Formats: sequence, structure tokens, C-alpha cells
Amino acid sequence: MIVQWAAIVTAAGQGRRFGQPKQLVNLAGRPVLAWSLHLFAGMTEVREMVVVVQPQVVERIKPLVTEIFAGRRATVVAGGVTRQESVHAGLRALSEPPLDGVLIHDAVRPFLRADDVRGGMRLVRPGRAAMLAAPIVDTVKMVDKEGRVVRTLDRSSLWAAQTPQFATLADMRRAYLEAERAAFTATDDAALLAQSGVEIVVAPSHAENFKITTPGDLARAEALARS
Repeated sequence: MIVQWAAIVTAAGQGRRFGQPKQLVNLAGRPVLAWSLHLFAGMTEVREMVVVVQPQVVERIKPLVTEIFAGRRATVVAGGVTRQESVHAGLRALSEPPLDGVLIHDAVRPFLRADDVRGGMRLVRPGRAAMLAAPIVDTVKMVDKEGRVVRTLDRSSLWAAQTPQFATLADMRRAYLEAERAAFTATDDAALLAQSGVEIVVAPSHAENFKITTPGDLARAEALARS
């Protein structure tokens, strides 16, 4: 079992739909970003942290990360235009072995649980990666450009991908390098790993691991944080 992990937390989004960078918004007394950092800091498996942020806030975020992850290696780096570029920047910033595994988490999912993280960690082997996910509970329709329903999908086999997404450090680095060379882009790490030939399995996640995307999501997060 992989026992030495690095965590890359992506927090370089512009927050266009939200109106501002939501990872820096206050949530029950601390930035949204800080919630997942505190969780990883409390896990002995996570030996190293890299936080990827917008270039203009690197110096502002460094003291926060250093304080939370005291005593272990923690780095803050500037991200790119896309999530994929930001994660690749985080991978480049990691130290060399003895790190065995890497998990990548979106900072705007603040209510991650340690038992879910460990569930994903346990599934990872060379050539096999994992991701947190939740079964789709709504009926899902495929709709054409004119708004007409063309197909109802079988939800029994549909899962909503979440983060963290986990792999050996070697598999993740190789997947990102191959994608860069092939100019292949995707919206999550699992797609890049699959393109590289890595098997992907899911680890069930709690419903609280939702992504803050809109002001309504933030209101829901505030209520959950204060409860």
C-alpha cells in the first residue's frame, strides 16, 4: 500500500461564474481554500503539499499554507490558464521520491472527509488510479442544440466525478507529460490517466463533497459549516 503521499490543491481559478475567486472567499471565518488544507495537514499520510494559486496571490497565500502545514514541506506556486496547466505546475514543484502517490484536489470542495480520502488512497497501485465520485440520483437526459430530449441515460451506471483524484506519482507525471506532448486536454486528471492507459476506479464519496460554483453554493456551504 502506498504510504507517502503528496497533495496538490488547485486554487488558481478566476471564478468567472461566481464573480470573484471563490477559493479565497471567507467561509465561516476562514478562506474556502483553508478548509481542505487543514484536512490534509491532519493526515499523516500526506507528507508534502503544493498549493497552486493565481500568480498575483502567491505571496499572500504562502504564510497561510506554511502555518497550516507546519513541519512538513509546503510550496505555493503560480498556476496556468487552465486547470490542466495548473496541476502540471504543481507536479513540477513536487520533490523527488520517496513520495509514492499523489492526490489532486480542487480547493472549492471544502468539506472533504479524511475517511473518503483514505478510501481512494487504498485503491491505488501502479497502473491503477482512483477518484472520489458519487452515484447520479437524478434522471439524466441527453438534449440536442434545440433543447429537445433525444435520449434518457441509464443512471444506474452513471457517477459524478469529484476530487481528490489519486495515482502513483510516476503514473500521474507520465499522464501529464504525454498529454502535453500530444496536445490532449481534459477537464480532470482521471481522463488524462485513462488516455495514458491507466485503469480508473471509483471510491464512493459523501454528499458534502460538493463544489462551490455559484453564490447559492456558498450559502449552502455556510449553512453546513455553521451546523
